[in-house]
Order: sequence, then structure tokens, then C-alpha cells
Amino acid sequence: MADRKHPDQARWDAKYGSPERTAAVEPAEFLKKNLSLLPKGVALDIAAGEGRNAVFLAESGFTVDAVDISPVGLAKAESLAAARGVTVHTIVANLEEFDFGKSHYDVIVNFSYLDRQLAPKIERALRPGGVLVFETFTVDQMDLPGGPKNPDYLIGHEELRQLFRGLDVLHDSKTRTDTRAVASLIARKT
Repeated sequence: MADRKHPDQARWDAKYGSPERTAAVEPAEFLKKNLSLLPKGVALDIAAGEGRNAVFLAESGFTVDAVDISPVGLAKAESLAAARGVTVHTIVANLEEFDFGKSHYDVIVNFSYLDRQLAPKIERALRPGGVLVFETFTVDQMDLPGGPKNPDYLIGHEELRQLFRGLDVLHDSKTRTDTRAVASLIARKT
């Protein structure tokens, strides 16, 4: 029997493979702005997509693992890394089944992706002194054009801090524009 794609893989492969799609190559502004807070070492980019944040971290001197369910997105990440003269280790995996390891990463970044069940795995995967950078859509996105509308993928106003209550919060903010409502968190494992 032929291998079947996970439904999420098929959906994201189609999105990243669309001829109309222009890949974002600039890193998230929140990551760029807070780079100085990150300890150098090994970084993990969760739901890395086309790799803009992973490549930025590699350019900034990190050894980077980029994990995503879409091989199409990660192929674009590899191309972007090659064009910028850096290396990113890409891992095609369903995050629900991915082994984050224990005390393996100095930095973990997560942008625009929310799976509440991953919070304990993320905390466990950080080394002592490791830093998490997390930014995702809030429930306020429901009232704005674009972005996700499914409440399963939208975080409550104080929920992000609660999900990572085992970490020391360095930064916690909410931002709302005409098109985006996000919660941003930077936290350190002691």
C-alpha cells in the first residue's frame, strides 16, 4: 500500500508549493528585535515552514534544527539557507510525534503556530539557561481580516504565560494592528 500523507502535510505542501505564493524571507520582527537575549548555541525552529527564522538564526551564529510537517516548505528553507551561505538541518516531522529531546536546545523559536500539548515538551527540550521565543495569534484575530479563525489555534490573553509557567518570563506582550493580533513571549529556563 502506498504511503499516505498526513492531511496537514498535504495542506501545507499545497500552500508552500502554490505558484502564487511568494515565500517570506525576512525573519519575524520580534525575533530580530530580541536576538541579543538569546544564548548562542543550538536552536530549534518549530513549524519552520519555509525557514525564514531558521536561516536568520543560522546567519546569527546558531546551529539550527528546523522542523516542519511539509517537505515542500523545508526544501525552500534549504534553498534560502544555501543562497545565504548558511546551513540549516531540516527535519520533516509531525510535531505531535516529534522527539524534542531533553535539555538539548539553547533556543527554541515558535512563530504563528499553536499546539498547546507541546508546551511541556518545549520546556523539557530547553537546556538550563535556554530561552524560548514564542509568538502566536490571539483570540482577537477572530475580529480581524486574515489569519486563523479556528479558536483551537488562537491563544487567550494570559494563556501563553500560563502554558510556560515553569519558565522565567523576560518579555510578555500583546500587539494588535488592523490585520494581526498576537501574543509574544520570551522566557528562560532556570
